[in-house]
Amino acid sequence: MNTPLLHASSLVLRYGTTTALAGVDLVIREGESVAIMGASGSGKTSLLHCLSGILRPDSGTVRFDGPLGAVDLAALSDGERSRLRREAFGFVFQQGLLVPELTAVENAALPLLLSGYPRREAESRAASWLGALGLGGMEQRRIGELSGGQAQRVAIARAQVGGATLIFADEPTGALDSSTSVDVMNALLGSTVGQGHTLVVVTHDDQVAARCSRTVRLSDGRIVSDSAAAPASPAPGYAHMGTAVQTPATHHVPAGHPAAPAPSHQPAGSSAGQPGAGQPMAGQPMAGPAGLPTTSIAHVPTSDGPAFGGAGWESGR
Repeated sequence: MNTPLLHASSLVLRYGTTTALAGVDLVIREGESVAIMGASGSGKTSLLHCLSGILRPDSGTVRFDGPLGAVDLAALSDGERSRLRREAFGFVFQQGLLVPELTAVENAALPLLLSGYPRREAESRAASWLGALGLGGMEQRRIGELSGGQAQRVAIARAQVGGATLIFADEPTGALDSSTSVDVMNALLGSTVGQGHTLVVVTHDDQVAARCSRTVRLSDGRIVSDSAAAPASPAPGYAHMGTAVQTPATHHVPAGHPAAPAPSHQPAGSSAGQPGAGQPMAGQPMAGPAGLPTTSIAHVPTSDGPAFGGAGWESGR
C-alpha cells in the first residue's frame, strides 16, 4: 500500500476564464480508498477527470506508475489516453450510464464484447461478477427492472469485469437513499480495496467518505486538507470477491510509448492495435477468472457519437 500509483503535479485546468484546478499536487498509492470532497464547483470532478485521463490539464503532469513503467497521462494523445482508460481503469458514475435496451449481464459484459471477446466468455465472466455482487438470478433482467442500488451494482460489475485494479467513481451513491448507499459502498469497497486494489471516489456524502482510508478536500480548485483515517471494513458478504471472481490484472501503457512491449503476433482478422475475436491486444495479455484473458474499458456506446469516455469526451466537467 506504500507504492505510488498516480502522481499529479501542479495540475491546472481552465474552462474559458474559469480556473477549475489551480496547481493541484496529489499522490495516490496502491490499495488506498481516497474520497475527494468539496462544495459544488470546487473542482472535484475536474480532478477525477484529469487523474483518469478523461481530460488533459492545461498544465502539470499526471503520472501513472504501472508495472511496465511510468506514463504521463497529460502528455498522451487523445487516442492513447482513451486506450489506457480502456485497459487500465474502471469507472462508476452517479446514474450508472447503463444501456436500458440491454440486460444486466449484457451491460456488465460490454467492455469485453466491445473488445472482441466471444459472447459466451464475456457473459460468463460478467455473470460471475453479478453473482459476487448479489445479483445472481437477475442476469437477464433489463435495467428498468432493477432497483437503483441493483443498477449501480451492475455498473460496478461493468467497471471490474475487465480486470482493472484502479477504479474511479463519481458520486456513485448520489442518487440513492442512505441504506442503499451503504450496500453500494460495501460492494464498491469489497470489489476494490477488499482485493488490494485502488478506489478514487468523488462524493458529497460524509458517510461515504468515512468509509474510505483517506479524504482529500478541495476548495476553489485547491486541496485544502488531506487526512487519513481507519476505513470501515467491507461487509462480510463481499470478502470472497478476490478469490471467487478476479485475479490480479496487468496494467499496460499505450502502444508506441517507450515503456510499451513490442507487439506480439496478431490474431488473424485483426489490424494493428485492434484485438481479434476473443484475443487480448497484441503484446498485452491479461489474466481473469477461469483463465479468461481480459481487458478493461469504461465506455458505453452511444447511437449518435463516440463511445462514452473515448477521445474527446468532456462532459461533466
